[in-house]
Amino acid sequence: MKRRLVTSALPYVNNIPHLGNLIQVLSADVFARASRLRGYDTLYVCGTDEYGTATETKALEEGVTPRELCDRFHKIHADIYQWFGIAFDKFGRTSTPRQTEIVQGLFEDLDKAGLIKEETIEQLHCAKCERFLADRYVRGTCPHCGYADARGDQCESCGKLLEPTELKEPKCSTCGATPSPRSTRHLYIDLPAIRPKLEAWMKKASVDGFWANNAVQMTQAWIRDGLKARAITRDLKWGIPVPKDGFRDKVFYVWFDAPIGYMSIAATLADEKGFDWKSWWADPANVELFQFIGKDNIPFHTVIFPSTLLGSGRDWTMLHHMSSTEYLNYESGKFSKSKGVGVFGSDAVESGIPADVWRFYIFWNRPERSDYTFTWADFLEKVNGELIGNLGNLANRTLAFVQRFYDGKIPAGTPDAAFWAEVKRLEGEIAAKLERAELRDAFRQVFEIADLANKRFQATEPWKARTAEPEKAASLLSDLCLVLRDLAVLIHPYMPAAADKLAGFFGKTVGGAEGLSWKDLADLAPLGSITGSEVLFQKLDPVRIDELREKYAGSQKERAERDAAGSAPASPKAAAPNAAAPNAGAPKPADAKPSEPKPAPEPKPAPLAELPLEERFARLVDLRVAKIVKVERHPKADKLYIETLDDGSGTERVIVSGLVPHYREEELLGKRIVLVNNLKPAKLRGVESQGMLLAASMENSDGTETVEVLDASWAEPGTRVVLEGQDPSLPLPAEIDVDGFFSIPIRAEGKAVRVGSMALVAGGAPLRTERVESGEVG
Repeated sequence: MKRRLVTSALPYVNNIPHLGNLIQVLSADVFARASRLRGYDTLYVCGTDEYGTATETKALEEGVTPRELCDRFHKIHADIYQWFGIAFDKFGRTSTPRQTEIVQGLFEDLDKAGLIKEETIEQLHCAKCERFLADRYVRGTCPHCGYADARGDQCESCGKLLEPTELKEPKCSTCGATPSPRSTRHLYIDLPAIRPKLEAWMKKASVDGFWANNAVQMTQAWIRDGLKARAITRDLKWGIPVPKDGFRDKVFYVWFDAPIGYMSIAATLADEKGFDWKSWWADPANVELFQFIGKDNIPFHTVIFPSTLLGSGRDWTMLHHMSSTEYLNYESGKFSKSKGVGVFGSDAVESGIPADVWRFYIFWNRPERSDYTFTWADFLEKVNGELIGNLGNLANRTLAFVQRFYDGKIPAGTPDAAFWAEVKRLEGEIAAKLERAELRDAFRQVFEIADLANKRFQATEPWKARTAEPEKAASLLSDLCLVLRDLAVLIHPYMPAAADKLAGFFGKTVGGAEGLSWKDLADLAPLGSITGSEVLFQKLDPVRIDELREKYAGSQKERAERDAAGSAPASPKAAAPNAAAPNAGAPKPADAKPSEPKPAPEPKPAPLAELPLEERFARLVDLRVAKIVKVERHPKADKLYIETLDDGSGTERVIVSGLVPHYREEELLGKRIVLVNNLKPAKLRGVESQGMLLAASMENSDGTETVEVLDASWAEPGTRVVLEGQDPSLPLPAEIDVDGFFSIPIRAEGKAVRVGSMALVAGGAPLRTERVESGEVG
């Protein structure tokens, strides 16, 4: 069994990581934790990437030294990752003596091998600052779109990549002087000369290490399009000095030195712990390297870093498996560190939502094969529906039942062979997927086990079997407690705090020398008793999620400005009628003519977000009565129905609903339901759902959930469902997205269905529930 060396992309130090950045660090954590549970000797290293132009620029802006900036942000990163429960063996940094030593050593190996070239290039030079300007130290007019404050590397307005010399009217961003082109010499790594070794290595490694498709395709494209020599030096002060005469006033380019940080961080740990770092990094026969990165970092890990190692002529541990994800987007755009857009690590910490809940959502939707968009509505739905409705529900109902009816003693029962055959099959598939770092699919199969157990609980009806068939009840509860023990092990890589809490109900822990490990899965020896139970996760409150959506809207700069002003995000309001104008009462010049009175400006309509809840509903949501004329099971999802509706339009309409656990087909067929008529269509497991039916839900005292489809049996299909007294002529948008719909909570209160304080009516009669006394409607 080979040892496993695990790394995640080194986060750049000059800002706070957002959820998209956190995917790589968390993914490596899951893989490392799973590897340890499965008995692999595992080392997981990461750290902050600290050298380069961006750090120098940020330090100049803040009036601090690069070292002071790095110290501050390194601690911010470390604190965020600690809060997320990431179990690094070492979270280090690249600005260390070990980094300097190893980077310079590799450079000297390349130089001795004849793989370093010198070239003279034209670069902008500031005479006032007496230095060559890196791309980010130059500002000017974009030659493509005319934006007047474009950076030397990229225009922030049109997004075009630039060279500093392309800018019109360039200015030094430090002093404002106009720079001029001047010749300068730099060192280049000769990638074309290394190409034969690189191609031979890549062909074998990509197959043996089952690289992700995007990693293979991007690497092949780089090689196919022709490798070029790449500069490895810069005219900067903050970086690793170049140990070569004629270049000692330069530093190494950050893209060259940053991946070597994986090696130096391991070396720093080795210094602390007293082992040889090369036992990990120079032992390819016994160590496999697993690297977790985003797709934008692929070439640096499959071309540049491997070329450095191959060109050095030494026998280094090379990349085995590359796990590269697509992008995680945010609401209607992209996560962006530079623009401060998205949910950042510090936001998650202060949200009041536990780290494991964030970890759940990230891995449930890990963008392994395509981009994924984070929305607050989806976050609410997935957490409350899958994490709590499935896993949390199983733990709560099982343990509460044992506690209540068996005084906490787990009854001894005969294991159900068919049930355990299916559990073992799923556990085997989960293990196989984890071996290949297919983290999302493995995670979802963990929840298939929870779903299987929930269905058995429901089918066995232990509240009846306890007295009518006590052996059957004992078999069920014994098996389900053992499954919960297994689930504690299986979720440990993903949600370590929840895993320990769940294992703790049986007096156990997960991981470490004494804790549960992979070998304990499907061990059917009796567990004895439970030491207590409590709810694993608290349901997310839709109102609180709305507040967080509003709080984290816009960029970090805009949020800071709102916080300083003590206001929530909103459009600017007109000044109060009695507010004094600037300089009111100041004397007018003697020759000033009396101004003509100006007409009062038209009052601007208040933004929807500022309207009362009921008015927002009336202006946004179109609800209609529809009749279900056909019901069938979704071929690709065991919890989903495909329903065909008569919505009064004369054309049949198809929707998808998650009602399989709550209703039989015959209970839905012919039912007149309430449809969100203008909800934007969405594909659910390959079937387009043209709207959504509404149902009320309520959590019961035994941990089960009651779900009741809203009924409007008295109304004809097509009838509008409106607020009592609502003007039905108000114009409505043709489509609203799911976020827009869920931004307006609908609830059942005392069996009356309401928006805020107003009742919903169809054909003049109020909507009411029969079984749900009080709960959410969605």
